Amino acid sequence: MLQLVDFFVRNRFFLVFVLLEVLSIWLIVRSNTYWGATYFNTSNYYVARTLAFSNSAREYTKLGEINADLASENARLHAMVTALNQKKPIDSPAGYVPDSVFASRFIYTVAKVVDNETNKPNNVLTIDKGTADGIKPGMGVISATGVVGKVRFCSANYAVITSILHSQFMVSTKLVRSKEIGYAKWPGKDPRIIDLIDVSKYTKIFKGDSAVTSDQNSVFPPGIMVGKVESVTVHPNQTFYNITLHLATDFRNLSYVYVVQNQQLGEQEILQSRTLEKR
Repeated sequence: MLQLVDFFVRNRFFLVFVLLEVLSIWLIVRSNTYWGATYFNTSNYYVARTLAFSNSAREYTKLGEINADLASENARLHAMVTALNQKKPIDSPAGYVPDSVFASRFIYTVAKVVDNETNKPNNVLTIDKGTADGIKPGMGVISATGVVGKVRFCSANYAVITSILHSQFMVSTKLVRSKEIGYAKWPGKDPRIIDLIDVSKYTKIFKGDSAVTSDQNSVFPPGIMVGKVESVTVHPNQTFYNITLHLATDFRNLSYVYVVQNQQLGEQEILQSRTLEKR
């Protein structure tokens, strides 16, 4: 307390000066219309700037929550779009109408990427959902923009995904304009580029055409983006094109993914295994 009193005593002249300055400014603002308006506008400007900065900081701290909400909403929209596409396939013959169970067989689970590789010949990524969330090996994984990979191993709370950037991973892929079907396979170099193999050279391929998952997929819903045609070459002694695709999924900035569960996969695999046994 004595130190505070001593501070005021030692600085009494300066403190009186400041007090008089503040009083003078207040009297000028109160008695002069021009300076009053100037003070009002200036104070409002800085108050508005301060509030804007405060709101921006508060919104920044909530980005994680906002992204999680958006990911959940995207999962719901993916399920709706898939069901609509299955109810009325674009290239289905006249009279073909799949039942409602078939159309809604895919369900989606949102997961956050906690580890991701892009610079190895065989890349994997890890998500924060596992068997406790209904995740099982063999399920497909997609992002908001395209195919990601397939579930390989699971624990109770985590799952390891074989990325499409893996030398042993292939996905049945269809070119939208030409309707040709091939297999997307990573050549093991650039994480932005993937090859499309086994496409016959006796059909016209369009640069920039979209490549999507085909209907011959039991893991992925049809129509999920794989990439866009970047280049097309063919050698005289080959019967297939050399096609490169620019991947739709940016693996270097992958935060949330969607694990796809085909609810009829077990039934389909049982029938297929019976067919193989009788051959």
